[in-house]
Amino acid sequence: MIGLLGRKRGKGEGKASIVVDSARKATGGRTRNRVVMTMAVFFGIYATIAGRLVYLGMQDPETSSGPESRVTASRPDIVDRNGEVLATDIKTASLFAEPRRIVDADEAIEKLSTVLPDLEVEQTYLKLKSGTGFVWLKRQLTPKQQAEIMQLGIPGIGFRTEKRRFYPGGETASHIVGLTNIDNKGISGLEKYIDDQGLADLQASGLAIAKDLKPVKLSIDLRVQHIVRDELVSALEKYKAIAAGAVVLDVKTGEVLAMGSVPDFDPNNPFNAQDKDRLNRMSAGLFEMGSTIKSFTTAMALDSGKVTMDSTFDARRPITIGRQTIRDFHGKGRVLTVPEVFIYSSNIGSAREADVVGIEGHREFLKRMGLLDRMQTELPEVARPTEPKVWKKVHSITISFGHGMSTTPLQTAVGAAALMNGGKLIPPTFLTRTEAEADALATQVIKPQTSEEMKYLYKLNATKGSGGSGARAQVEGYRVGGKTGTAEKVVNGRYSSDVRFNAFLAAFPMDNPKYVVLTIVDEPKREHPGVGATAGFNAAPMVANIIRRSASLLGVKPEFGQEGGATLASYP
Repeated sequence: MIGLLGRKRGKGEGKASIVVDSARKATGGRTRNRVVMTMAVFFGIYATIAGRLVYLGMQDPETSSGPESRVTASRPDIVDRNGEVLATDIKTASLFAEPRRIVDADEAIEKLSTVLPDLEVEQTYLKLKSGTGFVWLKRQLTPKQQAEIMQLGIPGIGFRTEKRRFYPGGETASHIVGLTNIDNKGISGLEKYIDDQGLADLQASGLAIAKDLKPVKLSIDLRVQHIVRDELVSALEKYKAIAAGAVVLDVKTGEVLAMGSVPDFDPNNPFNAQDKDRLNRMSAGLFEMGSTIKSFTTAMALDSGKVTMDSTFDARRPITIGRQTIRDFHGKGRVLTVPEVFIYSSNIGSAREADVVGIEGHREFLKRMGLLDRMQTELPEVARPTEPKVWKKVHSITISFGHGMSTTPLQTAVGAAALMNGGKLIPPTFLTRTEAEADALATQVIKPQTSEEMKYLYKLNATKGSGGSGARAQVEGYRVGGKTGTAEKVVNGRYSSDVRFNAFLAAFPMDNPKYVVLTIVDEPKREHPGVGATAGFNAAPMVANIIRRSASLLGVKPEFGQEGGATLASYP
């Protein structure tokens, strides 16, 4: 009995043992599978890491060291209207270090200083001892510097190829073209304008690829630009002035063919670009433009319909208003016709012209001509004109002959272009533009008849023997007309008769004006004893020199023996 029971129990135990063994085998299989899968995952991870390390070890330091940077982003070439390069990208080497690989920081700095004497020793030492993987030491080296540093054989340093901006013309058009910073980003001039038009976004997204960037064509003619700057540099020295400037403007399209302001700077080495005296005075400088503003005063009076070319104004006695007395510089002491007011540059006559129009009409006209608002153009460096907060009669009188409001020389030239082109105010541009495109942007600001009258007055003022102040701007064969402007500058809160800002506003050829030329001379000195320091003696000859040298390049053919000079009695 007991044996049977034992045998039965043994059979049950055998079956249980078989079940347990099967379960153990199944569990063991799953465990082995998990182990194998885990090993495979880890093997894959380590294989990927090892492969990456091998790949990086085989790379050149120039392409593998340091974080990816946008400094190498391309920029489009900038060219003049004839395709001459004004700005382009060139490749340059920049020096970096891997501090973890630097053996002796002091020795490395000592060696580098033999090639880079301006290296900041303390700052460089801190960089080399930082223990980081990458630091810049010197950006944009010359090929000679790169070769000499390579010969030093310093472990832990290398070179990275970057792009930098190169300006073949140097100072020639520096204020127009502008600058980029060390990261090849536009920070002034047309370089900044290009970034603001979307280039910066393309660079940020990695889409600024050199082969896809079309050159940016400017309205500038590099040949004329060179002439303008050459004349400005000569004038600066000849008249011992603190500054000089000029602009050549197409009156039918608003294109700026040339513009310069000296002192300027070399964009390839712009260490002094931010100096106060390097300001672009033509667009970013504000000046009382003196008697050039009488062009607009006379045009305003004629355009109002209240004054004609036959009108007369009493200039026999000075005008006293409040504590101010308005006198003429070379007064005639008699009644003057409108042409006489203009060519004799009568302050009294101009004041009476403004009085006919009235205070509100006067301000409205100057605003209509674009002289009181910030000018809209591609150049970022543009100043906002200043005017009295509340216009009173005394303000209208002084502004009529160029004192009491300040505007930029470029705006003055743009306004004068409207006086010469039939009365259309066209926004200035530094990019190429057709006449059809200009007409679409133009605003009719004066009557065509007023424009014809102003052309006559400009011609009259520059005709030899007429008594006008612009005779020294005349160039044989090119029929130049214009208006001088000699403004006393404020010194210690008072106008000084010895410190002047001179300008000459010209147009040519006067039978059908194509170009306006404006020159300025800031604080000129007398060229010779007995020779005046007014605009007729310096700013006007500058205009003549610019036109004489550049007119043929601008497509204006001379016509000798047909000057067609105006006289006081010749207007129809």
